Amino acid sequence: MKIIPPFLKAGDVIGICAPARKVSPEEMKDGIAWLTQKGFQVKESEHLYNSQNQFSGSDEERANDLQTLINDPEVRAIIFARGGYGWVRIIDHLDFSSLEKNPKWLIGFSDVTVLHSHLNIHHSICTLHAPMMINLMIDKRNEEAANKIIDVITGKNIRYTEATTNYLNREGSCEGELVGGNLSLLYALAGTPSDLVTENKILFIEDLDEYLYHIDRMMMQLKRSGKLKNLKGLIIGGMSDMRDNAIPFGKSAVEIISEAVAEYNYPVCFDFPAGHIDRNLPLVFGANVKLKVEKNVDLTFLYDSAS
Repeated sequence: MKIIPPFLKAGDVIGICAPARKVSPEEMKDGIAWLTQKGFQVKESEHLYNSQNQFSGSDEERANDLQTLINDPEVRAIIFARGGYGWVRIIDHLDFSSLEKNPKWLIGFSDVTVLHSHLNIHHSICTLHAPMMINLMIDKRNEEAANKIIDVITGKNIRYTEATTNYLNREGSCEGELVGGNLSLLYALAGTPSDLVTENKILFIEDLDEYLYHIDRMMMQLKRSGKLKNLKGLIIGGMSDMRDNAIPFGKSAVEIISEAVAEYNYPVCFDFPAGHIDRNLPLVFGANVKLKVEKNVDLTFLYDSAS
């Protein structure tokens, strides 16, 4: 059973840092203003707006910023500034031991998959796969997801009932721990200390801007390594802006995924609204969930928010 971080209340402090790609104050201002409007205090990390090529500062600066927020007892949650690339360069330089005594909500997606996977394996702490500061309230496209983030971290129970019509869906019900993230990152973590264990769990995957043959190669790696064999269920979010070669691969991303799991019997849901898409609903990784795939897809988080 994974640890649910304590829920926040008005006046609590939310930290912001950028462990990967660099950001500007302009890109952060709307999200910061929105969090303040919601009643939270915001603490920016020391090197939040630094720049070293594409990164928000050196590996040491980025790691130190996150470590400082993790160790700060005043900070109750951390929303990462953005994704990009950079987490794999710093994950082994971080000490998460203080989270065992003082868990806090860690919020982000995409490259943050490295953190989600690492904490799931080593520290048994629930994390939140959700939009980041750079996505928060841009043109109000993420307003629903942003409000759902507040619901999660302030203790409201979460249930999603979505109409899904993808002909590749496989009906059924299951219950188990929800894990996953960005497919490319899960593939990149194979054989590392952050390699995700999927057995008897419900796996969520999503991806962006990949060649179709890359999707096939990654799914074959997951299959050959046994990560698809003993799942309780599979949820596929956005598979956005896929690319093809001059000679077509011959299958769409969802067809590739469906083919990779065709021999298994667990429920499979395509087109779930999470990932690199405008409607990116928060998912609590590490939480126990119940998944039902029928004409509608019902995903219910079973942790008791009142506890």
